Amino acid sequence: MSRKNKTKIALNVRFTGIADRGKAVGRTEENEVVFAQGPVPGDIADVLLIKKRKGVYQGIVKNYLSYGDDRVKPFCEHFEMCGGCKWQHLLYSTQLSEKETIVRDAFQRIAKVEPKEFLPIVGGKFTKYYRNKLEFSFSNKRWLSDDEVRSDEDFGEVKALGFHAPGSFDKIVPIDHCYLQAEPSNEIRNFIRDFTIEHNYTFWDARKHTGLMRNMIIRTSSIGETMLTVVFSKFEEDLIKGLMDAILAKFPDINSLMYVVNEKMNDTLFDQEFILYHGKKEISEKMGDIEYRLSPKSFFQTNTNQSKILYDIALDFADFKGHELVYDLYTGIGSIALYLAHKVKKVIGIELIDEAIQDAIKNAKINQIDNAEFYTGDVKDTLTSDFEKPDVVIIDPPRAGIHKEVVGTIMELAPEKLVYVSCNPATQARDIALFHAKYDLIKLQPVDMFPHTHHIESVALLQLRK
Repeated sequence: MSRKNKTKIALNVRFTGIADRGKAVGRTEENEVVFAQGPVPGDIADVLLIKKRKGVYQGIVKNYLSYGDDRVKPFCEHFEMCGGCKWQHLLYSTQLSEKETIVRDAFQRIAKVEPKEFLPIVGGKFTKYYRNKLEFSFSNKRWLSDDEVRSDEDFGEVKALGFHAPGSFDKIVPIDHCYLQAEPSNEIRNFIRDFTIEHNYTFWDARKHTGLMRNMIIRTSSIGETMLTVVFSKFEEDLIKGLMDAILAKFPDINSLMYVVNEKMNDTLFDQEFILYHGKKEISEKMGDIEYRLSPKSFFQTNTNQSKILYDIALDFADFKGHELVYDLYTGIGSIALYLAHKVKKVIGIELIDEAIQDAIKNAKINQIDNAEFYTGDVKDTLTSDFEKPDVVIIDPPRAGIHKEVVGTIMELAPEKLVYVSCNPATQARDIALFHAKYDLIKLQPVDMFPHTHHIESVALLQLRK
């Protein structure tokens, strides 16, 4: 391979594992590291090397020479195009093994702390139809396949409803059947697509910021309730009413039908009003003995079945005896706090988003839980060393992990146990390296919440060093 060229072909790259964000990692014949989207461990391919950073190449597979034994046929017709389930072509047991390795490597490489007990990964009981929430986007620009791009046909503006193509903010892969969410998800989406096309509704143009139809969000619960929110770019009463009425005529059992008029350029909805058109403002979900009322802005784990397993692991690690004062940091709508409340003396939840805290307070009342308190505020600013010393702290932060000041405050409070639930093993490992000044890492257990994707959760138990 010549090093004078900006791009070059590496022959016979052997892929051996999975790296960050679902890319496969392999090595060239010269032992150079290559990341590429598409291969699975065991594949051998010729790869176009397009970028080198920190001694590692990013590549594009140009030709497969042989396939690994763990490669399987994807079950979804939209695989590769929509980019949502990047590991569908990898045997599920191998997915779990690779995810377990990712967690183990993160702690060896970043934390440089070994758990006293590394428990095997818990796989998902359901590897299809496991999500309770999906968002779809409208666009007047359909994603074109490679064959369509190479053809001489002028496709012009073709309406589509589905997911954004990987790396594209303005082109949408049309979805006929998605295996992530159970019915009536597919039926609702396809009906809305067909109705709006048939009745000449305009679809969103992300470059020109025109078009009426922007997004739709379907939320379902394990007890059979459905919430649908349709997002429009402006208020056109007749068209909105026409679509809403058609949806209700086709799906009279929808529990909550809402719409949003989002006139902004971006798609964020937390600052927007959700207007109730039919039914109730919330739907109900149940996990164990706890009932949760979910509003359209509620954050709730999107895999309900696996979330219960995740929370049960957290409770098992904490090993509550009934006398404990517990802090639940980054509590959201109080999902974990309410789930464990019956096992402790008192639990206090802290969360930045006030709407989430209001949901938590409401859900505590619904479940007649009187030993849970919730406070709105940034954990960094709200939690101080003046707080009463807790027995256990539950930590479930966003992907960015914990602010250093929060780590410092927790160590000043010195609870006997920390249970750290994470959706990002890298930041979890970074934070636990800081906690290691006073805490031993007792247990670590990965949990697969999102089969066929690179996402992985892990639960860690830390014990105050005597």
